[in-house]
Amino acid sequence: MRLLGKYDCEVVVEHYNPLVGRREVVLNVFHGGEGTPSRGLLKKAIASLYNVDVNLVYIKSIATERGLGISRVELHIYDNPERARAFEPEYIVKRDEESLSKILQTQ
Repeated sequence: MRLLGKYDCEVVVEHYNPLVGRREVVLNVFHGGEGTPSRGLLKKAIASLYNVDVNLVYIKSIATERGLGISRVELHIYDNPERARAFEPEYIVKRDEESLSKILQTQ
């Protein structure tokens, strides 16, 4: 799969948690020769990839192995915003909103 037309990615794990109402996904994003893509760009690209609203995607973590150009992205995709607010920690919600607003300001 392609993200943003320039990064390859592969789904490592994808699981639907019906109790919480979310998809729990782990992706490997290949970005050789470039730095780690920003959280806001990844959030927008993943929302597009899964055909969901960007406000339903929450990136838990991005871990990049030094020198490899591969990042492991752990994320949650919720069924609705109310479930996201009920389960996501406040710092994750705030961090994702700030990263998305930075992306929207530059466009």
